[in-house]
Amino acid sequence: MNWLLGFAEAGTTEETTSFDWVTIWNDIKSFFTNNYWNIIWFFAALIIGIIVIKIAMAITKRILKATKMEAITQSFLCKILQFLLWLVLILVLCSLVGIEVTGVVTAMSAILLAVGMALKDNIAAVANGIIIVSTQMVKKGDYVKVEGEEGTVYDINFLFTTLHTPDNKRIILPNSHVVNNPLTNYGAHKTRRVDFTFSVAYESDVELVKKIVTDVMLSDGRVYADPKPFCRLKTMNSSSLDFFSHCWCDGEDYWDVYYYVTENVYNEFKRASVSVPYEQMEVRMRTDEVNAPVIGSGLPERVEKKHSQTTEHGDIFDDISSAFKKVGKRKRQDGNDGNDDE
Repeated sequence: MNWLLGFAEAGTTEETTSFDWVTIWNDIKSFFTNNYWNIIWFFAALIIGIIVIKIAMAITKRILKATKMEAITQSFLCKILQFLLWLVLILVLCSLVGIEVTGVVTAMSAILLAVGMALKDNIAAVANGIIIVSTQMVKKGDYVKVEGEEGTVYDINFLFTTLHTPDNKRIILPNSHVVNNPLTNYGAHKTRRVDFTFSVAYESDVELVKKIVTDVMLSDGRVYADPKPFCRLKTMNSSSLDFFSHCWCDGEDYWDVYYYVTENVYNEFKRASVSVPYEQMEVRMRTDEVNAPVIGSGLPERVEKKHSQTTEHGDIFDDISSAFKKVGKRKRQDGNDGNDDE
């Protein structure tokens, strides 16, 4: 079955100064004549393999769509299956050509090892992509925030996760960044809580403010009546009374509800003459005299301290000089004693 090697041998001619085109043409015809069945089997296997892969992928996609699996997970699994089917087809074609499959597998293993060492970060990204899909951390259509970047999940492939931002920008994040960093998934649940903080002047009626805020929330049909909208006085700041409030809605209606409530609360505050204060600072002028108690008649007279004239180093030198004096005195005494003996 080693017909490719036969073709190489058939096309080899003796070295001559000029090409013998007739001989070359006869060798080519001889090769195809002797190996036409092998060639037919090769191309037949190639065509049948491509058809089988397409049919297998179509059946797999139909089966996956019948399940409750997320669309991104289905796409990820289809890509892995397609890669494996093409790998099997290549091995089958190699066997038809006459190449030992074990040798091909060994060579591919060595190549994959070398490529894996060079592209270890990308391999880690592939593993993280499998983690994202298998654990269902995010799914297509979720609004997420990762490393300060936020947007709607558009696609997850072997290496990257693609986000679409509200201002129609595309952000591509490596899968390792998605797995190894804190991720906020705003679309993990169907419902979301919309939080508000409204500030009013100190002279405002607390109960009136609470009623206005809750009435505005309930006037929007996208806001859930159960659980009920909430509004309470939260903080008494230096310039205002701050009310914390929230309501629940579908995740897809979050921003519509947020802007509706904010705009209509402001309008109702004006209708009810509820003042929205500016930041204030209270300044008072003192009219009384400052009468602070004073002790004593003034600063005392300076009294100079008597300091010692010797220092630490001076004391050391004095000790050394006194030691030498004692040694000299002892030597003189010894000398005098010797003279007396004589």
